[in-house]
Amino acid sequence: MARACGQWMARAGADLLAEADLLTPVPLHWRRLFMRRYNQALLLARHVTRATEGPIELVPDLLRRRRWTGSQAGLAASERRHNVSKAFEVHPRWTGKLKGKVVVLVDDVLTTGATAEACARPLLAAGARRVDVLTLARVVRPAL
Repeated sequence: MARACGQWMARAGADLLAEADLLTPVPLHWRRLFMRRYNQALLLARHVTRATEGPIELVPDLLRRRRWTGSQAGLAASERRHNVSKAFEVHPRWTGKLKGKVVVLVDDVLTTGATAEACARPLLAAGARRVDVLTLARVVRPAL
């Protein structure tokens, strides 16, 4: 299913991808990866890259999760932001190589944007010109 979803994401995000230099998934903490055995964002990112025309580079290790954050399920937006605050960092091997780059961050679901924001901050601080986010799904909450 990741292949079909990645192809769909590539079509939907064609304008973003056409301007991108690097594509990276939201990283999992090593413990979550060990338990799950796969990173759904990485699976999607691989298929997005394959379905994209143009020289976009998939960089699976651009970001790393510095600490365990647990599940975001059931948390309010402010709690989600606090939970992932400073949880991500640019991998040292990429420090200094981001200057002026346009990065597309891939994730499976965007709920409040807290994770995307927490990932974008270190990328921008490391010199990325822009960080765009491409997700498979967006959670929409009903109006009260």
